[in-house]
Amino acid sequence: MAEQARGAASPARYGFTDDRADAQLRAAGWWTDAGADESSRGVLVALSRAADPDLALRGLDRLREADEPGWPELSEALCGDPAFRGRLISVLGTSSALADFLVGAPGEWRRLAQDKCTETECFAGELLAAVGQPPPVADGSDGGKPATAGEGDPAVGGGSGSAAAGGSGLAAVGESGAQAGDGAIPTAGSGNAAAVPTTGEPLTGAAAAQAPQSAALAPTGQRGTAAAQDSRGAVSAPTGTAAAQAPQSPASPTTGEPLTGTAAVQALRTAYRGLLLEIAAADLAHVVEPSLEQPSYEEITGRLTALAEAALVAGLAVAHAELAAKDLDGTKLAIIAMGKCGGRELNYVSDVDVIFVGEGDLQLATRLASKTMQLVGTACFEVDAALRPEGKAGALVRTLEGHTAYYRKWARTWEFQALLKARAVAGDAELGRQYVEMVDEVVWSAAERENFVEDVQQMRRRVEKHVPSDLADRELKLGRGGLRDVEFAVQLLQLVHGRADTNLRSASTMDALHALGAGGYVGLADAAELETAYEFLRTVEHRLQLRRLRRTHLFPDPSETAELRILARAIGIKPERGRSEAELLVADFRRYAQRIRRLHEKLFYRPLLQSVASVPTEALRLTTKQAAQRLAALGYAAPDGALQHIKALTAGVSRRAAIQHALLPVLLDLFADTPDPDGGLLAYRKVSEALEDTPWYLRVLRDEGAVVERVAFLLGTSKLVPDLLVRAPEVLQLLGDPSRLAGRDPREVAKSLRATVRRQPGLKAAVAAARSLRRHEMLRVAAADLLGLLDVQQVCAALSSVWVAVLQSALAAAIRKREAEVGGTPAKIAVIGMGRLGGAELGYGSDADVLFVCEANDGADDGEAVRFASSVAETVRQMLGQPSADPPLQVDADLRPEGRGGPLVRTLESYRAYYARWGEVWEAQALLRARYIAGDDGLGERFTAMADEIRYPRGGLDAGRVREVRRMKARVQTERIPRGTDPTLNTKLGRGGLADVEWVVQLFQLRHAHELPSLRTTSTPGALSALAEAGLVAEGDAASLIETWLLATRVRNATMLVRGKASDQVPSSGRELAAVARVLGYSDEDDPGEFLDFYRRTTRRAHAVVERVFFED
Repeated sequence: MAEQARGAASPARYGFTDDRADAQLRAAGWWTDAGADESSRGVLVALSRAADPDLALRGLDRLREADEPGWPELSEALCGDPAFRGRLISVLGTSSALADFLVGAPGEWRRLAQDKCTETECFAGELLAAVGQPPPVADGSDGGKPATAGEGDPAVGGGSGSAAAGGSGLAAVGESGAQAGDGAIPTAGSGNAAAVPTTGEPLTGAAAAQAPQSAALAPTGQRGTAAAQDSRGAVSAPTGTAAAQAPQSPASPTTGEPLTGTAAVQALRTAYRGLLLEIAAADLAHVVEPSLEQPSYEEITGRLTALAEAALVAGLAVAHAELAAKDLDGTKLAIIAMGKCGGRELNYVSDVDVIFVGEGDLQLATRLASKTMQLVGTACFEVDAALRPEGKAGALVRTLEGHTAYYRKWARTWEFQALLKARAVAGDAELGRQYVEMVDEVVWSAAERENFVEDVQQMRRRVEKHVPSDLADRELKLGRGGLRDVEFAVQLLQLVHGRADTNLRSASTMDALHALGAGGYVGLADAAELETAYEFLRTVEHRLQLRRLRRTHLFPDPSETAELRILARAIGIKPERGRSEAELLVADFRRYAQRIRRLHEKLFYRPLLQSVASVPTEALRLTTKQAAQRLAALGYAAPDGALQHIKALTAGVSRRAAIQHALLPVLLDLFADTPDPDGGLLAYRKVSEALEDTPWYLRVLRDEGAVVERVAFLLGTSKLVPDLLVRAPEVLQLLGDPSRLAGRDPREVAKSLRATVRRQPGLKAAVAAARSLRRHEMLRVAAADLLGLLDVQQVCAALSSVWVAVLQSALAAAIRKREAEVGGTPAKIAVIGMGRLGGAELGYGSDADVLFVCEANDGADDGEAVRFASSVAETVRQMLGQPSADPPLQVDADLRPEGRGGPLVRTLESYRAYYARWGEVWEAQALLRARYIAGDDGLGERFTAMADEIRYPRGGLDAGRVREVRRMKARVQTERIPRGTDPTLNTKLGRGGLADVEWVVQLFQLRHAHELPSLRTTSTPGALSALAEAGLVAEGDAASLIETWLLATRVRNATMLVRGKASDQVPSSGRELAAVARVLGYSDEDDPGEFLDFYRRTTRRAHAVVERVFFED
C-alpha cells in the first residue's frame, strides 16, 4: 500500500519529468513519502504551471543550496504569499539566465516579495546609487549643472508624462517626483554634458553568472533585508538608500565617493539585472498564478525602455566621473534615442540605437559619448551609434549644424525612416530640443522626395533577401510576416500621411497603428488585426530572449517540441481539444504571420501611397486659400465650387469624413488629369453621398489596389458611369482586379442572369432582377471599356449578350404570368433579333430591334395563338420599357411587316405569306441580320430557315433591285442626317460611317450569299472578311472598311459614355471632345484635334472605297 501510495503521489503528477525532482522536493521540505505537504501544496501547483516545471524546481533547489540559512524564510514566503510565489516561480521556470543571477545574488529574491515593483521614476535613482552617484534632481536653471532623472511615461505608470511636456519628450523628475521647470532635461555626474534615460538590453547569462564573484557586488542579504523593511514595500527608495549599503564595494555611495572603472561596471550590472528581474517577474507571474493581473504589452516595453534609459543615465554619470579632471565647461552633449528605444518599445535583450549631438569641444564630447557607450555596453546592453550620419564611418559626435547639413543634402531615404523614432533622451535640453525640431522638419517632408515610396519598398525587399531561405519561415523579426513587415508598413503610412496629420507622428509602432486606424488611413479591423499579431510576435520574442537573456529572433523549429512546449506555456497557451501547447503555438505563429504578410502587402504596396506622396504637403490641407489657388492651377474651372464639395465630403468628425480627408488630396490630383476635373469631383460627391450607408465603399477606395485611380478616371471622363455606379456599387469592387472586371465570359453572364431571374416569384420581381443585373453588367463593361481592357467587338458582344438574356428572361416570366391567367399555353413564341441586336453589335444606347413570331399549339387555332402571343409580347415591351434611371430598355418591333401599322405578332406562315407576296427589297435587307434569340428553339429555327429564302434569294438580286438598293442609300444619306450638324462627324449616317459600310456588306450579301455560305452571317466585320476571302472585295478595301466600321463603333460608344446619353454626333470641341479622345486612347497631352483629324481621314478613305465598290457592277 505504501508503495502504491508513493506511486500515486509521484512528483510526475505536478508535471515534473526530471528524476531528481523527488529528492529536490524533499530537500525543500515540501515532499514526504505520503506526497506533498499540505502547507506546500500551493507551491507544487504553482510549479506545475511554470513554463518548465523542472527548470523552476532546479532553480529553487540551487537557491536553497546557495543560501541554506535563508532557505526557511524563502520557503515560508513561497508557501504563504501567492503573489511572490507567482513572480519567483514564473521567472525560474522561464529564464535560466535570471536563475543564474538569483543564485549568484541570493538575497535579490526579496525584490519580488514586495507588494509592487519599483516605480520607473526610481530606476535612475537606484542605478545611480549603485555607482555612488547622487540621486536625480531637477535642473530648472541654465542646463549647465548636471542632474539626472528617469523619464515618466503615462503608458507605463510613470510620473510626469513627457509626451505632454510640449512635445519635446523630455522631463526631469527629482527625488520627490516633481517636474523640472522650463523643459529642463535630466543630467548626470558633473559638467555640462547631461544625461537622461534611453533604452536597452541586458547582458547574457554568462556575464550575469560571473557578476556575483566580483568584489563590487552589493551583499544581497543585507540589501534584501533593507528592501524588505521599506515601509512602502519598494525595493529601493528614489535615493537608492538600500543600494548604498553595500559595504563590500570599493567606494561605497555612503562615503560620497563615486565608483569608476570595473567596480562601477560590476555594481551597475547587478543593479540593472535586479530591476530587470522585477520587470520579468511582473510580466510572467500571471502564468503561474492566474489570479494575478497580466500587465499590458505596452507596460512591459515601457518599463524595459525606462530601465535602459536609467542605465544610460548612470553610465553617463560614471563617464563624467572618469573624465572629471577634464574641463567640460562649454561642451554640450545631447543623446538622441533611435529605434525601439526612441519608440519606447524595447525587448528584454536589444541594442540601444543612439545618435550623439555635440557643441563646443567635439573631441571631449566624443570621449564622453564613447565612454558612456563602453560603460553601458559592458554592464547592461550594447549601445549602437551606427544610425548616425555616414554610419560607422562617420564622426561619433556632430554638431547640430553638421547633422542638419547632412540630412538636407546627403541623407538616404532609409535614414528618414529611422529618424521617425528619434527622441532626445539625454544631455543638453536645448540642444536636444533643437535637434528634434530639425528632425521633424526633414522627416515630415521626406515623402516628397523623388521615388520615396519605391525606395522604402525596395529597402524592405532587400531586408527580406538577407534572411537565409531555410530560416525565413521562422524569422520573427525580418522574415515574411514578421515584425519588420508591420513596422515598415506603419512607418511608410506615417511618413506619407503624417505630413498633414500630426496625430500620426508617434515613435511607437502600436500608437501609430492605432492612430492610423482612428484616422481612417487603415481599416479598423485591419489595424486591430495588426496590433494583435504584432503584440503576439513581440511576446514570443520576449519569451525567447528571456530564456538565456540572449538576443534571438528565431522561432523554434517545429521538430523542437520540448522547446515549443516551454515557449507556449511561458506565453500562457494551454492544450485544448486534443491539441498540445506546442501544436497550438505553431498554429498561432503561422496564422499571425500570414495575417501580417497579407496586411503588409495590402498596405505597404498600396498604390494610393505613391499618389499621396506625389501631392505637395501644402496641398494636403484641403480647405485653405492656398488650396483654392492650387485647384485653379490644376485646371479646375470652378475652384471655389470644388472647395465646397470638399467641405461637404469632409464635414464632421465621423470615420467617413476622416477617410475622405485622406483620399481627397489624391483624388483632386487624379481628377485634374481627367478631361473634366470639376465634373469628376461633383460626380464623386454625388456617388459618395448616395453610398454613404454602404460600409465598404470608402474602404475599397482606400485599400484595394488601384481602385481610387480608376474611379477618378471613370468619374472624370464619363457621365454614364456615375449614374450606373450609384445603382450598382458592387462593380466598384471589381476595379481592383482587371481579370474579374474584363474577363467574364458573356455566355456565363447570360446563364447567371437567366438563373437569377427564373428564381423570382413574379413578373415584376423578375423584370426588376433582370434590370439590376443588366445595370451591373453594363457598368462592368463600360468601366472595362473606358480603362482599355476590352476591344470594341468584345464590348458589343457583351452588351448584346446581356440584352438577349434580359429578353429571354422577361419573355419566360411574361409567359408564366399569362399561362397562369388563361390556364394554359395556346402558342409557341420566338423572338428574332434584328439590326445590331441580331448582329451582336449593340452599343450602350442601342434599342433592341426584334420580331415576334408565334405558332399555335395542338388544340388551339391561329387566332387564339396570336392573341396569347401578342399579350405576352406587349407585356415584355411595357415592362422593359418603363421609365427608370437606367439606360432605356426599348424593345422596338418597327421592322416587322407593315411597320407600326402591322400586327405586333404574326404566325410563321403569316410571315412567309407576307414576304412572298408583299416583301420589299429593304425588308429582305433587314432580314440579313435576323437571328433567333429567345423563346421556342424549334420555332426560331423554322423562322430562320424561312428568312434564308428571302434574304439569300436564288440567283441573287436582279439589276432592278440592285438599282433600288442604291437609290435607297442615296436617299437615306441625304435625308436623315440632322441639319446643322457636321456630316463628317456623324458616326452612323456620315460618310464612311456605320451605315456607309453596312450598305456595302448587305448589298453583296443580297447578291452573292445564295452561292457563298460564308457570307451568311449577321456580323458586319465577319461578312467583310468573307467578301475579301471570296475575292469579291479587294483585301485592302475590306481592311479599310473593317477599320472604319470598328472606329465609328468605338467613337459612337465613347460618345455615349462621355455624354451619358445616346448620340451619333462626335463632339467637335471642348471637354467632351477631349474626353472622347481620351477614351480612344489619346493622352491628356495630345491635342484632341488630332483625334478629329484621324477620324475624318479614316472615314474619308473608307467612303471612297464605299463609293467605288457599292456602285460598280
